[in-house]
Amino acid sequence: MIQDNTTYKNSIKTISILGCGWFGLALAKKLIALNYTVKGSTTSEEKLAILHAEKIQPFLVNFTIESVVADPAFFEVDALFICIPPKRNSVELQDYPQKINSILETAKDRSKHVVLISSTSVYADENKTVNETSETNPDTDSGRVVLAAEILFKELFPENCTVIRFAGLIGPDRNPGRFFAGKSNVPNGLAPVNLIHQTDAVGIAVKLLEKQAFGKTYNACSPNHPAKMDFYINAAKATGLAAPDFIAEKKNWKIVESVNVPAFLDYAFEEGI
Repeated sequence: MIQDNTTYKNSIKTISILGCGWFGLALAKKLIALNYTVKGSTTSEEKLAILHAEKIQPFLVNFTIESVVADPAFFEVDALFICIPPKRNSVELQDYPQKINSILETAKDRSKHVVLISSTSVYADENKTVNETSETNPDTDSGRVVLAAEILFKELFPENCTVIRFAGLIGPDRNPGRFFAGKSNVPNGLAPVNLIHQTDAVGIAVKLLEKQAFGKTYNACSPNHPAKMDFYINAAKATGLAAPDFIAEKKNWKIVESVNVPAFLDYAFEEGI
């Protein structure tokens, strides 16, 4: 039987996930359930068995600012997701853009598509609504390094740079009720929250593959933005924790919206905030 070459060439079948942490592992499991071939990386030999048990092809991948030590087969895929957030350690934080650049150089001639997981921290709290067309002006160290990584990505892949900027991630093992439980005089209680549930974070990544809507930047954030005090008080009460006490003020805030998620992915959010 003759293959439909157009369908064959355009299909996305093999996915590599660099960084099978909280988000990366959840994405890998979902893709396995949808019958994708998934390769997953870890820097720890002990975790190889965990990936294998989930039917993820396990690879040991270590990277520095100079090089990536890995089986080249890990990068030979239809789509590579880079799911490595910057670490809090100050030295490693500053090395983050160079490490991402090292990974991108390795992937450049092997991965058909590359998706960089970034953060809405690239937008400053400038008391306004922002979307993918807004100027980036990070006001935190982590925001500055993830933006630097995005810029390096766009320089290497000018025609096919896909970035997903996640808002604050919540979900399994990240119960927001614990964030401020029992605390008093928490500032900025009237500021809107910008969050996304793991279910929707994974859902947006899957929809990107299904639509093959590569080459764009996506703000991945729930369309609901309750006041910080309302959200976290309710979250604490819902899990039986002591409700925090907030100062009813609105300082240094932003609302993160997306024009590209509805326009190119047509994604319907499943989890309310």
